[in-house]
Formats: sequence, structure tokens, C-alpha cells
Amino acid sequence: MNINDFRNSLKAKTVLITGAGGGIGFETARLFAAMGARVIILEINKEKGKNAETSINSEFTGQAEFYPIDLADEKSILEMKAFVLEKYGCPDIIFNNAAILHLGEIGKVSSQDWDHAYAVNFKAPVLITSCFLEEMKKRNSGTLVFVSSSGAVAYMGAYEIFKTAQVELSNTLSMELENTNIYSYTIGPGLVKTETAMKSIEVVAQSMNISLDEFYEMNKAHIISVEDAALGFALSVLKAEEYNGQELGSIQVLNALENKREASSTCNVDLLLKVIKTFEEQYNGWKERNIFERQWVLRDFKKSVGKSADEVYTILNLLKNSKGVLSAENIQLLEKMIKYWEHQYDLLQGFEKNKAKLEENNKIIKGWISDIEACIKDLK
Repeated sequence: MNINDFRNSLKAKTVLITGAGGGIGFETARLFAAMGARVIILEINKEKGKNAETSINSEFTGQAEFYPIDLADEKSILEMKAFVLEKYGCPDIIFNNAAILHLGEIGKVSSQDWDHAYAVNFKAPVLITSCFLEEMKKRNSGTLVFVSSSGAVAYMGAYEIFKTAQVELSNTLSMELENTNIYSYTIGPGLVKTETAMKSIEVVAQSMNISLDEFYEMNKAHIISVEDAALGFALSVLKAEEYNGQELGSIQVLNALENKREASSTCNVDLLLKVIKTFEEQYNGWKERNIFERQWVLRDFKKSVGKSADEVYTILNLLKNSKGVLSAENIQLLEKMIKYWEHQYDLLQGFEKNKAKLEENNKIIKGWISDIEACIKDLK
């Protein structure tokens, strides 16, 4: 996939990205510039920040500006807000990429390091969002991106805990900003051999009593390059509405875009129509629920599937006359619907206490899953 395919896709947009002095952050900033955006590089290291600005502007004249900032200092963030609003106005995209890594087991990481990790890895994204959110609301547009992590890892608590908290921050924002054109999602780079990542991997490998080479061999299928991780980061903003309220990875973004180029396939029409009819019945049932149940169900559906129930209803309705022809994107949608019903099946096991009703509902959900699986399996 070539960034040239997306030239000018962010023309006249302003992107503010933290921690863009090196690694994935720098490469992402460079790609934003390649896509036509004006890029504001926030970085604590003045030498790295200035070098990033110079490097990007040597390729894309005048499209990047470095602003030195200490994300652990609230005053520094407020000064940045004043500078950006006066010179650029409210950014169209805020990309919270920066992170600080304090390694060590819980109980041995100092109180000062915990405070520093909290300030940079969680409080700063909250403050930066707060700086520009009201302006985004006034114009009813904007994209808020948070670079998350996969969850608990031994000896990385002061990093992972606050990065994981960004997922809940993003989810909360997506709910509060429902029915607006402001979108919020989290994205992880995957396993990338950056300087920061290699430091943490060394600690994790030691805790597992294995060498670095053994660790990388075990995880070789999940390793991606800095360039691919950054490409996923940059291109994700083009699908912000679809990704709203989701947690995803760079590789998912790249795969989704690549799949769009694949040829369509054909499935059994009767199977497809059965799947569509079942969803329409479910959709109409959701609409009849009380407002609180309906909102919960619809949010959960969108979080799992990546599209609202209304969008899926429209897509499936159009497929009624497709003669069973499904694009790669249609197939991916059906696969996500399977995941959604598997999720609902798991939830049901802890919710329904009546054994007879549980068995009955289990059978129904398994039937829905089976129908979609059969439809996909039948593809030619």
C-alpha cells in the first residue's frame, strides 16, 4: 500500500500529534504531511523535535512546525493551547501518541515515577482533549485519537495501566459525543522494534527467563515495521467515523484497506436473505426497547461491529438485490456480526438464571451464528 494513493486526503486539515520527535510518532507525522495536513509536532526533546520539523519540511515545504512541550506540566499544556488556537485555530485531529516508560515491578517503582507516568500517559491526553473539545463542539467536527496498549504486562504497570485507561477515556468520549461529528477511538501499533519498545521487551523477556531472540521468535508473526505501524496510524483517521468508540491496531487498518481491493465473491442467495431477515427482526426489536436499553444495545453493537445498527441495516437492505455478490468489506461485516453474537452468547451465560430460557436463547443465538457462518462458507 502506497501513501501516494492518499495524497491530499487531509488537505487543509491541521493535525496535532504528541511525541512525534522520533519512532512511530515521527513517521506518522511525516505521513500526515504527505497526506496534505499541516502538522504540529509536540515533543519534549528540543533537538529531536527540531530535527523532525526540518526533515518533514524538506519533503513537504512548510507543513510541519515543532512546538516544545513538557506534557507532565499543566502550565506547558495551557501555553501550547494558546499558541495553537492563535496561530492555527482548533486542530482537526488530535493524535495522543506520546508516552513515558517507567519499568519495574509494582512496589519498587517510585512514587515520583508513578506520578510522572500518570501525568504523561493519562492526564496529558485528558488535558489536551479538554483544551480543544469545546471548539470542536462549536464547529461540530473533530477527531480524537489515543494510542493505547493491549493491557497488563509484568514489570510495565506504570506504563500499561495508564495507557489502558486511555481506552476508557476514548470510549467515554465517544458516548458523550454521540450524534455529533466528533469521533474518538484508540489504536495500538502492534509489536514494533522501536527504541522504547525494545527497552520494555528486554525487561519482559527477562521476567519470562528467555532471551530477546527467543521472545522475538515467539512473536515473529505479530511484529510489524515502524513504517507499517505509522501507516496504520495515519490512515486510521480517514475512517474515524467508522472506528468511533473502538479499540483497534495498525494492522487491522491496513488489512481493511487492502481487503477493499480484493475481488467480490458470491454466496447462496437464500442463505444471505435469511441472514438479512434475521437481522431486520433483531433491529426492529431493538428499536422497540425503552430508551436506556436501546442505547446500551446500539452502543454495544457499534463497538463490536464498527458500524451503527442503522448503517448495517442499510447495507444489508441493499444486499437483498445483490444476487449473493459480496464485496470483501461485506464479508468482513458478516464476520464482525459473528463476533458480536458470540459476545452476546458469552454475556447471556452470566445473565440468564432460568435454565430453560438459557437453553432456548443459547439455541437461538447459535442458530444466528451458524447461518452467517454458512453464508460465508458458501462463498465462491
